[in-house]
Amino acid sequence: MASIFELALGEDFRRLHPMLQKRFGVDVDSGYACIGSGVFTEVRRGAWWTLPFLALGAYRNILFPDQGNNIPFTIENYPYLDGFSRPTVTFVRTLNVSRSKIRRFDATMVFSPQRGRIVDYLGTHQHLATDLELEVLEDGTLHLQTTAQRFYEGPLAFTFPAAFTGTADLYESFDDQRGVFTMQMQVRNPHFGFLFGYRGEFTCTFPSLTEAPIPQTLKPLREEWRD
Repeated sequence: MASIFELALGEDFRRLHPMLQKRFGVDVDSGYACIGSGVFTEVRRGAWWTLPFLALGAYRNILFPDQGNNIPFTIENYPYLDGFSRPTVTFVRTLNVSRSKIRRFDATMVFSPQRGRIVDYLGTHQHLATDLELEVLEDGTLHLQTTAQRFYEGPLAFTFPAAFTGTADLYESFDDQRGVFTMQMQVRNPHFGFLFGYRGEFTCTFPSLTEAPIPQTLKPLREEWRD
């Protein structure tokens, strides 16, 4: 069975760098996970007025207000079937900001046949959902961009106005000379500009799911059936 990224990209999946094909080929049927570790050479935020917004995001592992250089991190991509039997992949990034402070970005992704694309649920409770626009660049880099954000809680469901959200652009590549994955991401608001961003590099292992099943701590605390 094709991974969620293969389903979303179609034939373009084969244009990804071979190491990115392996990384984004993670699926329950593939039988392996992708565990990366490396360093964010830079984590930065926007102006002072972004602090309340970023601090609120930290409450549910979506964004955070810290910044710095040469921050060790891990990224854990585990495939599993969620409570609605949907093939799901975790994208959990854990940063050791300091000896006493750890920050996390939590995301879980599914492929939506109705939308014809990947839906990215953000945070620990999947209250926020966004569609992903995917593009493969000439050098095999994957460009991922978020679109409008939807909020779900009980019977409540609405799309945030663009003025109150940010668009994230993520680029992932593989450096053949150094044998490392590279990534850079920035979140921008259409009116207020840059909000948050990082860049770094990492190496990956691909453990079998038999030997390394998904840790329960990586799964969301609440699952949302609406995409």
